[in-house]
Amino acid sequence: MYPVSIFRAFTCPKTEKMSARVQCSYCREDLGGRRFVRNEGRPTCVRCHTKFCANSCAECHRPISVESKELNHKGRYWHEDCFRCAKCYKPLAKEPFTTKDERILCGKCCSREEAPRCHTCYKPILAGTESVEYKGNSFHDECFTCCHCKRPMASQSFIAKESDVYCSPCYDSKFAKICVSCKKPIMTGGVNYQGQPWHGHCFVCSSCSKPLAGSSFTTHKDQAFCVDCYKSTVAKKCSGCQMAITGFGKGVNVVSYDGASWHEYCFNCKQCSLSLANKPFIAKGRDILCSDCGDK
Repeated sequence: MYPVSIFRAFTCPKTEKMSARVQCSYCREDLGGRRFVRNEGRPTCVRCHTKFCANSCAECHRPISVESKELNHKGRYWHEDCFRCAKCYKPLAKEPFTTKDERILCGKCCSREEAPRCHTCYKPILAGTESVEYKGNSFHDECFTCCHCKRPMASQSFIAKESDVYCSPCYDSKFAKICVSCKKPIMTGGVNYQGQPWHGHCFVCSSCSKPLAGSSFTTHKDQAFCVDCYKSTVAKKCSGCQMAITGFGKGVNVVSYDGASWHEYCFNCKQCSLSLANKPFIAKGRDILCSDCGDK
């Protein structure tokens, strides 16, 4: 901030009247009974003083006559009416002022010149004004807006994408994936199943509503089930051990015959317990027998 000056000297050459015969040192006119000015001790009529001796106004560049009030500051001179702010033209003869690059400025205009510029409207951000700093740039509070809806961000959170900033609702509507289940935007995390996005809390078992994210599950008729619900409500029962055939763990492979199903490890000869998976067998009633036992 530049220092504010309140001192200014007012100078006005003293005029005199002389009754004795005397001449102007420039035009030689008789000064008897007329007002004149002594310039370096020599009498000078008012007209010649203005023409040859008066200081020039730094603003209008015209001479400052003895009839005018003269202001000076740091070796420069002004008419009283010409001593104004270089930006807003406010009269400063009786006001504090500041000098910057040889310009005279009022306090308000100096503050404007020193203030940072808003990155949006390029107007100064004056002291005490609500403002936002983002990525090294300054903004008026009302100029820092969502690039989509143009509403000021104020103190609310926002999301940046490349060089643009969005309020959360606009970002959600423009970029966020929509959950297949609740049809609401997925802000963080989420689950992708069969090419479709889900909230983690929306991807649940169709029977017990237990969240399935991070757990083993299976599907039946486009519905997802946890292992326990699949076993109890959907899975077929093995004709050998009467346990559910889930397709998990040891019972991955299944043998089906005549409407019945077996775990592969349960598809054995009823008499000798020989595994019949991928081998010929004989069915007698509900029993499955190997060829040897079936011929006996």
